[in-house]
Amino acid sequence: MSDREKQEQAGGPGQYPEIADIDTASDDYASRFAGETGKYFLDVQTRIILDLLRDFAGGSVLDVGGGHAQSAVPLVRHGYQVTVTGSDDVCRQRLDRLLAPGSFQYRTCDSLHLPFVDNSFDIVLAIRLLPHVERWQELLAEMCRVARREVILDYPDQRSFNVLYRLLFQAKKALEGNTRTFTLFNRGQLRRELEKNGFSAPDYRPEFFFPMVLHRKLGRPFLSRTLEAGARLLGLRRLFGSPIILRSRKRQDGSRQKPAAGGVA
Repeated sequence: MSDREKQEQAGGPGQYPEIADIDTASDDYASRFAGETGKYFLDVQTRIILDLLRDFAGGSVLDVGGGHAQSAVPLVRHGYQVTVTGSDDVCRQRLDRLLAPGSFQYRTCDSLHLPFVDNSFDIVLAIRLLPHVERWQELLAEMCRVARREVILDYPDQRSFNVLYRLLFQAKKALEGNTRTFTLFNRGQLRRELEKNGFSAPDYRPEFFFPMVLHRKLGRPFLSRTLEAGARLLGLRRLFGSPIILRSRKRQDGSRQKPAAGGVA
């Protein structure tokens, strides 16, 4: 059952076509990142994002579907001008608890039709969103439209332990309890879509080599760091790591790729 179907069945919000971020903004979802192992996951994610943004200190950032606050909190604390969107007013609750009033902007809106003019933000960011959105190409096109400099997103890569996704998902769900189905992507697939929208070939920053569910079950961040350090030194994380945080820059001419005659670009 899709996120939208679950919301409608429960009588909850569903006015927009993509509402996966409502679940991601919940306290139940936040529990997946509780404890020392959860802190380790978020530290790795935050370190990569801040590194990718180091050339835009104090710049404007649109965090699409960012009610989980995983990105907004560190970005605000590091001096960025942060605007967060959500599919329902409930998506701002964690933000209001964790950030001071006036330290960020929030808009409830349709993520496929963002209420901003072209090139409104230096950076447009989407974390924990793309793999749960059915119309992901439209989401990505909107992110590219309102981005002046770069887009940053994360996704689960097929070239990883995710190759066993279909075989192991039920086991993963049994272990984690509140995991969701998600779409796997490959690098070429996302690169082509970004290039169609006027953006360059991406930089890829894999977060982990070993599956996150394994680290959760180990429950020992020191051991997880040791395992991941070994995978990094062997080049395994670079080649086969997932999830990946991707950064793509807008081409200087800003042109969008035109479909080839007789086919699709």
